[in-house]
Amino acid sequence: MLEKSDIKLAIAPIAWTNDDLPELGGENTFEQCISEMALAGFAGSEVGNKYPRSPEVLRRYLAPRGLSIASAWFSAYLLTKPLQETVDAFVRHRDFLHAMGAKVIVVSEQGQSIQGLQDVPVFDGKPSFTEAQWRSLASGLHRLGELAQEKRMDIVYHHHMGTGVQTAYEIDKLMALTDPSLVSLLFDTGHLAFSGDDPLAVLAKHAGRVKHVHLKDIRPAVVEQVRRERLSFLQAVKAGAFTVPGDGALDFRPVFAKLAEMKYAGWLVVEAEQDPAKANPFEYAVKARRYIREHTGL
Repeated sequence: MLEKSDIKLAIAPIAWTNDDLPELGGENTFEQCISEMALAGFAGSEVGNKYPRSPEVLRRYLAPRGLSIASAWFSAYLLTKPLQETVDAFVRHRDFLHAMGAKVIVVSEQGQSIQGLQDVPVFDGKPSFTEAQWRSLASGLHRLGELAQEKRMDIVYHHHMGTGVQTAYEIDKLMALTDPSLVSLLFDTGHLAFSGDDPLAVLAKHAGRVKHVHLKDIRPAVVEQVRRERLSFLQAVKAGAFTVPGDGALDFRPVFAKLAEMKYAGWLVVEAEQDPAKANPFEYAVKARRYIREHTGL
């Protein structure tokens, strides 16, 4: 069983208000979001686009609700922009998260990414890196990892639909090219299932690199529609490809068992971007929290 002393449970605000599609949940306030997170029984949050970026101000909102910041997404452009641009932006991001007490920084390479493009098919249009690009990505991530460790933090790479690190093969390649002391892995069940890979196999293979976990489920009929109709990632989100644990097709019990076996310590973050007009964020947060409690005791 997962140890309560090792695990903290968080939920991402993307269910309330979507960073890539601001029209999804535009009416939901920051205060509503964090209040419902706490009411549903979560102890932490990642950072969304409506969150104050002043650590002092943000702490004043979070503390009465018993919430902490688990991490926040950082878009790297190591393949398409000068390294220093990404470094400068990363340092600002790092310092904000450090001030909030976070230990990990979520990083995803967005150079050539199609995840934010409305009309590019997510399966057919995803980028593929050349060998030179893979080496540049690894080198850039090493630099970000060094900067993170200046604050005793770690970067966790987020494999993601519509990017050059989407599949199990691409995760394997990135892990092989990067120094384990500088680059760790964010394990996301939903993105792996969406890509057609076995989440449990990836977790088992890279257990030693995993320092952050996103718990996300999928609706297979919608994923098949995305393939058949050549939909974009954003169209997939609006169609309902993702949902929370306990509402989709994945059995998370083997995942929880593997995390326990590898003595995972850190955040488990429920993340499922949906249209809040169709999937009430609070109701789905409660559903996810109940599912985790039933199958882990947490």
